[in-house]
Amino acid sequence: MRRDDRDDPFDDIFSEIERMMEGMAGGIDAADAGFGGDAHVSVYETDDEIRVVADLPGVDKDDLRIKCDGRNVTVAATTTTSEYEERIQLPGRVDEHSASASFNNGVLEITLDRTDSSANIDLS
Repeated sequence: MRRDDRDDPFDDIFSEIERMMEGMAGGIDAADAGFGGDAHVSVYETDDEIRVVADLPGVDKDDLRIKCDGRNVTVAATTTTSEYEERIQLPGRVDEHSASASFNNGVLEITLDRTDSSANIDLS
């Protein structure tokens, strides 16, 4: 005799929980989302600067690559067990040449000076 799933009173509940979990993980399996889903990035801003703080467990300083184009910061790392890359959109334009970064106990902190979003153009 074949079991009819419609008779399972918990089937709808489990399906809904699974759908919600997939939605929270952005449709990706959390275990495949770089470093087992443990990486966490926060962006803080003041009038003068923008600070990016990333928790990167299991990463060594030599494994990190950081790039900035003035509007986005890309943080990438490759370890023996995983790869991680995240592009962080900044809340304002920054001077990428002013960037400073520190890495201590798996926590990356990048500080960037804000810049004006437009330039003055002389009319000749």
